[in-house]
Amino acid sequence: MYEEENKTDGIGSLVIRALYRARIPILTVALTYLVSVVVGIIMVHAGNDFAIAYRDRIVSTAQDSPILIALKQNDRLRAALLDFGANLFGAMANTIGGLGVIVSYPIIAYRGWIGGIVSLNSTHVSRLANASEASYYLITLVLQLIPYTLAGGAGINMGLAFIKPKSYYRGEKWLGGPKEAIRDVLRIYLLVVPLFLLASIWEFFMR
Repeated sequence: MYEEENKTDGIGSLVIRALYRARIPILTVALTYLVSVVVGIIMVHAGNDFAIAYRDRIVSTAQDSPILIALKQNDRLRAALLDFGANLFGAMANTIGGLGVIVSYPIIAYRGWIGGIVSLNSTHVSRLANASEASYYLITLVLQLIPYTLAGGAGINMGLAFIKPKSYYRGEKWLGGPKEAIRDVLRIYLLVVPLFLLASIWEFFMR
């Protein structure tokens, strides 16, 4: 359906086609995030000492980050932009890591698990116990993981194209791989970038 090259295709059609081509990697990344987030939530709510201690260590380390320092200074815009940059850099690293295909999934699972264990607040009370806090936590998590999922899936799709390209990825090469596969990554990033910006604006202006 979306595999035929058409010089008259608009940017929207090109993005949809790139998503269609990368649909299996994107879905597997989404499933990995879902499972790892749920595992993290279950572990901390079950009182798992390792998960809770790791949650405390992660949060404690983050207190000295430029993002939270900006937030403590009530500079929400700078905090949001720094968070946006950090997430985009992390997503780009995931995309490049997707060239290794299978090896990128443990990293994806780890990020999802972190998202799950921070479902406890600083006093180890569940964020899910309060309706407003649960909504903020879950919406923030979903808004962040959607672009991470797209970026990770795009990278894995590119990695698969490098190993065994499908018919629409055969042809002109760029940087040692199928040029069209790399273009699909860039097309998907037309969604990834604004989605990360939206997630950061939500996180720091709606709390």
